[in-house]
Amino acid sequence: MWRNDDYTPVPVSEKRPEDGATLSIPLKPLNVDESSQVKKLGPYFHDGLRRIDYVLTYHVQKASGLRRQSSRSFVRSMRQSLSRSFRRTRQTPEAQEDPEIAAQEHQLDYHEDDKHFRREEFEENLREMGLELEKDEGTTVPGMGFLKIHAPWDVLCREAEFMKLKMPTRKTYEVKQGSNIVEKINLFIHKVTEPLHPKVEESKIQTVKHLCYPFSRERQHLFDLSDKDSFFSSKTRSSIVHEVLKRTKCTRTKYLMGINSLLGSGVYASAFPLHDGEIDGVRAEPNDRKILYEEWASYSLFYKYQPIGLIRKYFGEKVALYFAWLGVYTQMLIPAAIVGVIVFLYGCATVDDNIPSMEICDPRNNITMCPLCDRACSYWKLVTACGTARASHLFDNPATVFFAIFMALWATMFMEHWKRRQMRLNYIWDLAGCEEEGLSTDHVRSDYEFKVMQKTLRRESSSSKNEKVKLTCTDRLPAYVTIVVMMLFMIAVTFAIVFGVVLYRISIKTALHMSSTPTFRSNVRATVKSTAAVINLIIIIIMDEIYGALARWLTVLEVPKTDKSFEERLIFKTFILKFVNAFTPIVYLAFFRGRLVGRPGKYLYVVGNYRMEECAHAGCLMELCIQLCITMLGKQLIQNNLFEIGIPKLKKMMRRRKTKLATQQEEELKKTWHQHERDHFLGPFVGLNPEYMEMIIQFGMVTLFVASFPLAPLFALLNNVIEIRLDAKKFVTELRRPLPSRAKNIGIWYNLLRGLSKVAVIVNAFVIAFTSDFIPRLVYQYTYSPDGTLHGFINHTLSYFNVSDFQPSTEPVEPMHLGYKVTLCRYKDYRDPPWSATPYQFSREFWAILAARLGFVIIFQNAVMLMSDFIDWLIPDIPKDISQQIQKEKALLVDLFMKEERGKKHFRVARNEQSPSLPRSRLNSNSQSTC
Repeated sequence: MWRNDDYTPVPVSEKRPEDGATLSIPLKPLNVDESSQVKKLGPYFHDGLRRIDYVLTYHVQKASGLRRQSSRSFVRSMRQSLSRSFRRTRQTPEAQEDPEIAAQEHQLDYHEDDKHFRREEFEENLREMGLELEKDEGTTVPGMGFLKIHAPWDVLCREAEFMKLKMPTRKTYEVKQGSNIVEKINLFIHKVTEPLHPKVEESKIQTVKHLCYPFSRERQHLFDLSDKDSFFSSKTRSSIVHEVLKRTKCTRTKYLMGINSLLGSGVYASAFPLHDGEIDGVRAEPNDRKILYEEWASYSLFYKYQPIGLIRKYFGEKVALYFAWLGVYTQMLIPAAIVGVIVFLYGCATVDDNIPSMEICDPRNNITMCPLCDRACSYWKLVTACGTARASHLFDNPATVFFAIFMALWATMFMEHWKRRQMRLNYIWDLAGCEEEGLSTDHVRSDYEFKVMQKTLRRESSSSKNEKVKLTCTDRLPAYVTIVVMMLFMIAVTFAIVFGVVLYRISIKTALHMSSTPTFRSNVRATVKSTAAVINLIIIIIMDEIYGALARWLTVLEVPKTDKSFEERLIFKTFILKFVNAFTPIVYLAFFRGRLVGRPGKYLYVVGNYRMEECAHAGCLMELCIQLCITMLGKQLIQNNLFEIGIPKLKKMMRRRKTKLATQQEEELKKTWHQHERDHFLGPFVGLNPEYMEMIIQFGMVTLFVASFPLAPLFALLNNVIEIRLDAKKFVTELRRPLPSRAKNIGIWYNLLRGLSKVAVIVNAFVIAFTSDFIPRLVYQYTYSPDGTLHGFINHTLSYFNVSDFQPSTEPVEPMHLGYKVTLCRYKDYRDPPWSATPYQFSREFWAILAARLGFVIIFQNAVMLMSDFIDWLIPDIPKDISQQIQKEKALLVDLFMKEERGKKHFRVARNEQSPSLPRSRLNSNSQSTC
């Protein structure tokens, strides 16, 4: 930070024209005849020739109403204040003002004058950088001014060289798809799937490719500059202007201020590149935005591929990579959904042949179960759980184990497929040889500059004035402590909410059992499961919004230095909080419910006399499936789709009301609006983090607990088909054009995906081993069954309890509910009977099954991990044909420059052969003259 003590705010009248000045002020017009000017409402200056590459907006204060006469010159305001002191007696009551209000208005004017001075200096510096500017103030958007920026050819060439932008050269070469057989297969597949490809130029198979090389002004002869207007695309021009804006500073202010600081302090309201033109209407000319709207942003095109090349050309590599990743993820969900449906149908087909379900549903077994709650609940027949047992078999059958293994390998295949697709896109987009540092310049954030400025102020009186000031870990220590405390506190809040829902389930179950209405008493389990799952969903949606805002606040408090650091830290915090929020209820149902219960006569109680809930006889897998289904569908329908449609429309309505434009008035004005005025009313682009985050949480739902819900890939597939077109419509029609950003990969999101795929193997192993009855059935069938079948399995899983061993005040109020006196009841556990030497202790069967469960987890985890690593090793990250093309490009570049060097060498030799004759002739003339 540099300090300039000579800076003082300049009065308004000395810096800007009086009120009533012209609304459009071209700061650097071209010499164009008025007769030749073409009035365009697209992204052009008023001369209709220079393209608008970037727009800065700012608030224009009104000349009447709230503004005082002090908006004029400082000397005039002083003169008027002195004259008013002598003419107070002649003032009308309307002219008298409250001194406090007058002071506030004067301070407001002073602040606005300060902003205007900073804008003037910044704009002057932009002109010195070679940019051309034009202003529009208060035209059709009340209270808003627009600074339109155009980058001429010289600036584009200079900045392209600084940014090391790869541009196509004149040299072309043939692109081969591999061997002849592979090439023919690819051509056949492309011909068969041709109806699925969008009708855009970028979607055709690339047979000839331009050799690309970083732009250089000294080697302009290498590039095809026949059409300079289209050599740099609108996306490239916007990114170039943005880089210039990032480097330009206000130096005459007290401290250096860049564009981020100016935006943060309100000097400018917003900064954005313009869309190429309109998407509909009579005046809509052909442009990339219109093509994207027709070939991509439509729900009727859900079955088609995305025009990734055109998306990259218009929005940049970062946005294109997101949609490419989403497309690959959605394609890979198709086989997963098919296998999941087959597994579900297998459960439906074998439900009537399932021996454990048949034993539960057989009334001849006459098994009396212990009460499900104290006092209010009575004894009940196991046959009443027939429906739950049959439904559980749909998801808890031997095929789910196969499906869990399949999904673990599927996740590995998906990651490998994406890596190969990413490398292919890097080659097509000429990013294969680019270093990560060269893709984008990481500029210092305005918040960091402000904190460094404050630290500089504190050190001004010290002796180390010339020392470079920066924020250290000691400066950030209070922020780090706050972050850790707040993160732990919010995670504890999530646990507390889940515990509260548990108490709700316990209390509502007891209340329904005590109800005198037979309908309530007969549907206790279904009511409790459904309402608890819906409550969890509502809490998850609400807390997601709170956690997102909290994560951003904590990241701002941390004051990261660069935008990249800010984004990575924000992603990490948001992911931790939202992941815990979404999966804590599911983890409780999968691994904790029914295991912290105790036994009849010695139950575990919490918060006084709340008895911990236990699973149904068929296990907790059915409840886990219901929770996953409601959470997944609810988040997709409410949070992802309704919020993405409703909230942008609500914000757009609020912006209309803020600018005091009625709908009819807006429709009339819209016909005469220029492109920058139309884009002003679009929503600001807030980044790709929310889009990635919802897909990462969905990926966790699909992979982590897929053993309990085989239909999860199908629901994810249906959601993503809509999500792609919804996001496309939002990007093309609802949002301002994002700043084009270059990127080679999806960044930290890939690491999160890879981590989730590894954790999914462990989680599914524990779900199969401990949540389902797969292992107990295997142990019984091959160890305890007399005939090697599952006959007698239900009786094997039930223990005996003597009702005389109930604790006082816990026995049922209606012990004769079944019509007879009960002396022994059954409960699901592996414990010794009351007549044994060790009553109610864990039996040998319990320890045998526990050992089998742990052994299964170890074997399953290592076997699946080994297969996943083998697939990872087997499939190369870079496709063979892409590797060959990259090597071919390098060889062609070497040949190109060797030819250029040989040409220069021949030119120097030819010049040297001619140059010796000149001195020799001069020598002869001199000798003759001397003679």
